Amino acid sequence: MVLGAGVIGVSSAWYLARAGHQVVVVERQAAAGMETSFANGGQISVSHAEPWANPHAPLRALAWMTREDAPLLFRFRRDAALLDWSLRFLRECTPARTRDNIRRIVALALYSRRQLQRLRGEIALAYDHLARGILHVYTDRQEFSAALRAAAVMREFGCNRRSLSADECVAIEPALASARPLLVGGDYLDEDESGDAHRFTQELARHCAANGVEFRFGRSIERLMLSGGRLSGVLAGGESLQADAYVAALGSYTPLLLRPLGLRLPVYPAKGYSATVPLGEDSVAPSVSLTDDGHKLVFSRLGQRLRVAGTAEFNGYNLDLNAVRCRALIERATTLFPDLRPAGEIAFWCGLRPATPSNVPLIERSAIPNLYLNTGHGTLGWTMACGSAAVLADLISGRTPEPDFSPWHTG
Repeated sequence: MVLGAGVIGVSSAWYLARAGHQVVVVERQAAAGMETSFANGGQISVSHAEPWANPHAPLRALAWMTREDAPLLFRFRRDAALLDWSLRFLRECTPARTRDNIRRIVALALYSRRQLQRLRGEIALAYDHLARGILHVYTDRQEFSAALRAAAVMREFGCNRRSLSADECVAIEPALASARPLLVGGDYLDEDESGDAHRFTQELARHCAANGVEFRFGRSIERLMLSGGRLSGVLAGGESLQADAYVAALGSYTPLLLRPLGLRLPVYPAKGYSATVPLGEDSVAPSVSLTDDGHKLVFSRLGQRLRVAGTAEFNGYNLDLNAVRCRALIERATTLFPDLRPAGEIAFWCGLRPATPSNVPLIERSAIPNLYLNTGHGTLGWTMACGSAAVLADLISGRTPEPDFSPWHTG
């Protein structure tokens, strides 16, 4: 039984079913991919492997605390979970921890991208997929210098981000021509991809259902039931549901569900924002997926739409749209693309990314023998979905994951 039908839960269901398991998915929404997977940045981004926790992060976070539009914003309050998470985050900011976390993130992201490419060869999936790489651009020299060092570490572990001049950035993405005076450089990974995670999740759910996976939509999970040290069932929508093994793939809500069982996960919601811009014939918008590292924003072309997404706000489970943060997305987009010219109303959205302090997800069997975890992917849930699901299916099936799972285990 998979708990949650976001991109992680649905991918888990697919790989478990393909491994020969009978699978039921329980989801509180009326369809798959309706929460955090609904309007995210759309990138399959191995090149986005530098964790938020790095040696530069503490001073930046302090400098940004007074800015309502800050790329990374901690709203400190009386919240024991946030305090515990923040202390763990600071411990991950050392150079050695940062390097090791980059290694683990790159390993899983590379594996996941291969799994996604293999999946596309097996089944037809329409999700505005583009395989034109991801271009990171920089408008601050200090930020660019730090990125060059991070990219060098990633290359050691197989992520071949190559550094570019500002002119080379414009050659790869001509829509940046008007912003050329702002650019100081960039780097590029031509193997990265982009696409609509929501459409992918719904398409894959359709294939899951056609292959025997049962979806119980509209079922809010009320509690998990223990008996003899094992999970004996799930109370959802007033009904008791049983399985042999359970997968908690509820994103940021996973810790809330498991806490009554005595399990405390280092996962906290990081609120991200997006703007979906409809494009007309005269819109000058990028066709290569971009990352603006200094502003923690990504730009992905989804057919005749441009998705602008990013930032992180640590404010509990609050899902209110902040007008200042929404406006900041469009202001930055029009700074880089002054001739964007939206063809209609811009749709704003926010979602809660399940973040671990290290940005390394939890994919493992919990202290309860028949309860497994697949959560904590932060900004890389779409990037890591297929690989995480394949690893999980191997673990539940008693196989050694490919590659060796141990580097990704966070304990």
